Amino acid sequence: MITGLHHLGLTVSDAERSARWYEAVLGFERVGGFGDTAAPRQKVFLRHPGFDIRLGLVEHHGAAKDRFDETRAGLDHLAFEVASDQELVEWADRLRGLGIAFSPVAQSHSIPGAAVIVFRDPDNIQLELFTDPTKVR
Repeated sequence: MITGLHHLGLTVSDAERSARWYEAVLGFERVGGFGDTAAPRQKVFLRHPGFDIRLGLVEHHGAAKDRFDETRAGLDHLAFEVASDQELVEWADRLRGLGIAFSPVAQSHSIPGAAVIVFRDPDNIQLELFTDPTKVR
């Protein structure tokens, strides 16, 4: 039986740069890692105090440094849940203050009453902040 989601691994072009971004913008905290620029790959592990899933940022040295494109097979986007529409407004203020481009708060097409903000990380990975009023909290 599957009991939950343990971690997510994202391939990035610069693990240290991405880790600093996820820490500064989304409030993640570094909890480990391995490898360096001399190794075949470098990983930085992050956790967020708001949930238990670990985020791994993986830099494969020598790999192509193409920007993320959700139209290719693989990851489409990563959505982080927030508790309310008011929190989305607060996140919009935070993103604006940090100079991060983002969409206006919009209604989701997938869940009636849900709302979303869309933005991108340094590698162009599409991220969402999502509130779902149908979810029991």
